[in-house]
Amino acid sequence: MELYSMTGSQLAGLLAGKEVSPQDIVSSLSRRAAAKEDQVRAYVRFEGGLESIPTEGGAEGKSPLSGLPVSVKDNICTRYFSTECCSRILSGYKPPYDATVVSRLKKAGASIISVKTNMDEFAFGSSTENSCFGPSRNPWDRRCVPGGSSGGSAAAVAADEAVFALGSDTGGSIRQPASFCGVVGLKPTYGRVSRYGLVAFASSLDQIGPITKDVRDSAMLLNVIAGYDPKDSTSVNEPVPDYTACLGRPVKGMRIGVPKEYMVEGIDSQVKESLLRALEEFRRLGAVCEEVSLPHTEFAVPVYYIIATAEASSNLARFDGVRYGFRAADAESLHDMFSRTRGEGFGKEAKRRIILGTFALSHGYYDAYYLRALKVRTLIKNDFDKVFSGFDCIVTPTSPTPAFRLGEKIGDPLKMYLSDICTISVNLAGIPAISLPCGFTGEGLPVGMQIMAGHFKEETIFRLAYAYEQAVSAREKRRPEL
Repeated sequence: MELYSMTGSQLAGLLAGKEVSPQDIVSSLSRRAAAKEDQVRAYVRFEGGLESIPTEGGAEGKSPLSGLPVSVKDNICTRYFSTECCSRILSGYKPPYDATVVSRLKKAGASIISVKTNMDEFAFGSSTENSCFGPSRNPWDRRCVPGGSSGGSAAAVAADEAVFALGSDTGGSIRQPASFCGVVGLKPTYGRVSRYGLVAFASSLDQIGPITKDVRDSAMLLNVIAGYDPKDSTSVNEPVPDYTACLGRPVKGMRIGVPKEYMVEGIDSQVKESLLRALEEFRRLGAVCEEVSLPHTEFAVPVYYIIATAEASSNLARFDGVRYGFRAADAESLHDMFSRTRGEGFGKEAKRRIILGTFALSHGYYDAYYLRALKVRTLIKNDFDKVFSGFDCIVTPTSPTPAFRLGEKIGDPLKMYLSDICTISVNLAGIPAISLPCGFTGEGLPVGMQIMAGHFKEETIFRLAYAYEQAVSAREKRRPEL
């Protein structure tokens, strides 16, 4: 078995026994990427191999992540290495500091792959087709998208070009690509993981999380990156448990809610069948599955695209060509420089969202759109709180469809936005959720199942997800043929 195809926990065991070295692992990944990257395009500015940023040391041998390489999405700051959000307007930007999650990984002995993973520009998208570097491709079918906006991270893990990766999730941008690529993606509770050093899209929705080959690796990564950070005003000072300790606990008697609003017309029949089989597996394991209702689900998409674009409009105002990144040449005045820089630096989807958000925040429309959306957001959160008062978890499809073809939706923004209909509510409510594989379509594309729980209940999610993964691993375990 090649090193690049192993999980993080398997490699940690080899490192602990001194059977391999950290450089052996990076070299194996580099050879794999050199052979497959022209098909997948998971990384940006890839030049034939992968290198890692040296660890800060001090923790070697003490952490399960010691000696393991982690790939990082292009919107998470890495000191002195490019962080461009796959946007021309940030071309050449090299942060003078590490994001908190990167610092914590280094302190745990992990190394950081210096080439960033591809993404939709500023995380604006569901297909990774909005990257200024061009789209990534799904390892299961290179004619299909890997999802977005963390499509590069998910594709790298699925194609064995990464052991595990970090992504960011504003409306499903970890979970949806994890579903499309047949890997595990976790969006933690809002405030559980520091956002310091994450280039902001929508500040009240963004959250960093892991994309991994299995549930155990996801728990291992969250153990390190979770926790209070005084540099992030939205970080919550809650104790961080050992998430790997809950793995293997029985799920008999756990109560699972299945929202009727997520099983309606529009959900692909093969996705629905896969989820129903997964629910039967939970019943076989002793869990209780009952239908529940989240009545304000129908408002999630419009609410999200008001709040998210409004916050994006505010956050992206700082990119003007004055301090860093791209600046238009030969401007005739300061106003001309601002206008041309932003016009030439931002892509079509970024401009669309800036315009929508500016309109929602403009005088005369703020109350009608943004303020009203915030009120409905509270109703959506209350729906979840009500269900979680009687249930441990909620299970839904991660995406209404399997991966779609490149170019299929890029010309229809509304159709693209609806790709995230199953994931958006989680971000609006601030709760944690995981996507893990639960089957395949007749065409061999992965199908993802989403498990949600109440605030700071990641342990509950891991417990249920791991039980399912172990129960079906022999039956469902496949790798893409590259």
